[in-house]
Amino acid sequence: MSKRIGMKPMSNAATCWFLKSLLVVACLSTSAFAGGNNNGGIGNGGFNFNNVGGVKIDANGIIQNTSVEDRAKLIDFLKRSTKAPEGELGKKTEIRMVSLKGLEAAIQKANVKELYELPAEIRYLAGLQRIQYIFLYPEKNDIVIAGPAEGWEFNDEGIMVGKTTRRPVLQLADLMTSLQTARSAGEGQGISVSIDPTQEGRQRYSQFMRQIRGLSPQVLAGARQAMGPQEIKLTGVPTNSRYARILVAADYQMKRLAMDLKEAPVGNLPSFLDLMQKRRSTVSANVMPRWWLACSYEPIAKSGDGLAFEIKGQGVKAMTEDELVTAEGEVVGTGRKNPIAEQWANQMTEKYDELSVAETIFGELRNIMDMSVVGALVVREEMLRKVNLELPVLTGKVELDTPDWPTPRAVDTQCSFMKVGRNTVVTASGGVLVDSWGVADKQEESPMVGLVRTQADADGMSLWWWN
Repeated sequence: MSKRIGMKPMSNAATCWFLKSLLVVACLSTSAFAGGNNNGGIGNGGFNFNNVGGVKIDANGIIQNTSVEDRAKLIDFLKRSTKAPEGELGKKTEIRMVSLKGLEAAIQKANVKELYELPAEIRYLAGLQRIQYIFLYPEKNDIVIAGPAEGWEFNDEGIMVGKTTRRPVLQLADLMTSLQTARSAGEGQGISVSIDPTQEGRQRYSQFMRQIRGLSPQVLAGARQAMGPQEIKLTGVPTNSRYARILVAADYQMKRLAMDLKEAPVGNLPSFLDLMQKRRSTVSANVMPRWWLACSYEPIAKSGDGLAFEIKGQGVKAMTEDELVTAEGEVVGTGRKNPIAEQWANQMTEKYDELSVAETIFGELRNIMDMSVVGALVVREEMLRKVNLELPVLTGKVELDTPDWPTPRAVDTQCSFMKVGRNTVVTASGGVLVDSWGVADKQEESPMVGLVRTQADADGMSLWWWN
């Protein structure tokens, strides 16, 4: 059994908030990478697939905004180059089963070298939108994942979503990452993202702020210059993976909502700044809120024979803690929560399901958390050994090329200020923490999940998926 060390939410310098440009959250289409290079380019497409999700990342890992024209070209290309699912595959169903043994065989049968040359139904995992169940069938040497599914299409943001639910579909690339990193996530510090100023930047910023007597556009510009670029730190997953980009993008969108730099796409979700102004609250000059997104699941339901598991719960929640910022720019966790910051985190959590549709990056984040929990359960319960199954492609023993996206390394600092009484609120910091093993460790026996397994069995089914 893997041994895990204690896991703590990541900590950022809390004296200035950084706007991280939205990273790759679009689902790339089949022929886009056929014969393409590792940077995701389309030689004859007139643009580069690095320009997706509203930004591009250059060879040095610096995030830049893309033009409206490039974005429009991308979306048009995706919609034209992806065939809509037909027949049973295109129908909405409460539970669709996906055989990992059959999926592995389908990948190998396709006989391609690159992931994005695979048929769409493989890349989008037969339209699964969440993973609710894991079933083991030792007599068939198979593991089956199951959950709600339907036909899919690209939305106006270039993200693959269900036709009716508008929720993002699960993707093979993320499942592979989750399975391949599961053991290391359990043995290490889990999976996380944080964005931190450099030590030099913190010192410069601290010195700059001690000289400030009022707020102005010049102060904002000076603060940004003093802090300088901030470093993106990813743990537990390949930094050039789609999974990593989802982590960064979700963190970005959360902070935009918190700091009133983006209008909430759902009702009754005021920003943290709105709540502060409404309550006319005050804060300590050197204490700043930090938010992060974390796993939120109920205990795993497990059949008595250990052959069926149900993953229950919303999947994601927002959490908060105050951080103390020293004059030298060092950050110390206080163990306390600002009541208004906690109120905003609770509202974010309450609205998460709705947000996962309106702002699809949050649905993408929940998808990868579901898959990481699956990966942790597969390793923890020794599922492959129990059913005598090998998955060389899915587990990375046989390599299937995926686009080698430039690793996001740095973002420019942008500051958001608000005057509260005699003090100035300057920041929101935080990150994303995926403690998949913490979820997998909490289980309770349930006879009902075993009955679902029996009903889900499709004896004689020739396809690798079924409703």
